[in-house]
Parts: sequence; C-alpha cells; structure tokens
Amino acid sequence: MVEVGDRPATRREACAEGFIALRPDVLALVLAGRAPKGDVLAVARVAAIQAAKRTWELIPLCHPIALSGVSVELTPSADGSGLRLEASARTIGSTGVEMEALTAVQVGLLTIYDMLKAADPAMTIGPVRLLRKSGGRHGDWQRVAEG
Repeated sequence: MVEVGDRPATRREACAEGFIALRPDVLALVLAGRAPKGDVLAVARVAAIQAAKRTWELIPLCHPIALSGVSVELTPSADGSGLRLEASARTIGSTGVEMEALTAVQVGLLTIYDMLKAADPAMTIGPVRLLRKSGGRHGDWQRVAEG
C-alpha cells in the first residue's frame, strides 16, 4: 500500500462511465419499470453507490476513503442499444477517488446484468473508463474526446 500520510488533504473528484448493451425490447422493459426483478435503474444506482463506499474492501491495495459524495446517472443510449452509467466520487483527502468511481460503474453495470440476465443473457458490458479526475499532486486530467 502506498504511503499517503504526508500528502496534503485536497478536494478530489473522479468521474467514470460504462455501458451495457442489451436488446431494445429489454431496454424498453427497464425504462417502463416492468423488469421481472423490479426497478433496475434504482437498484443499480444504490449498488453503485454502495460499491464506491466499499471499494477499499474489494480492491486489495486501495485505502479506505471518507467519501463526501457519490453521484450516479443512468441514461439510455441514443440508438436504443443499451444503457450508459456515469458515476462521480468526491472527497477531501490525501489520495484520489478514481478507483471508487470505476468500481461504482462496474458494480452498477453488473447489477443491471444480474437483474436482466433471464431476459437477455447476451448483454455485453463495456467499455468502462475514467473520464476525468481533479485534485492531488498529479493535478487535473480529462479524457480526450474520441472521433
């Protein structure tokens, strides 16, 4: 584990996104709130937040972090081929929150898969990626727009 005790506490934020491809009819079930296991979007949002809070228990060398906030947005893709999940994590501390944002995305998407696997076992998760981060000794970073 990396020593972070000598680093100054600064405001840190990270934002990540991920996608899950699913059939249009299954997406319609989700958006209408008619999935057999219940409200997929609400459960995925709660799972993502819970995962961000427990990242240090899942990833062996992560520090436990006192998060000041986690936000999760789920939106259907414009072409109706799936869902996009974006998660942001925030803290004031001596280490970043990139892993918390990425873990939130992964667990949120896995929750969607679990809730819909009977309807569409061919769902595909990915890509998952960091979009931006701010704070800390390496400063701000943002993914360059593709295309």
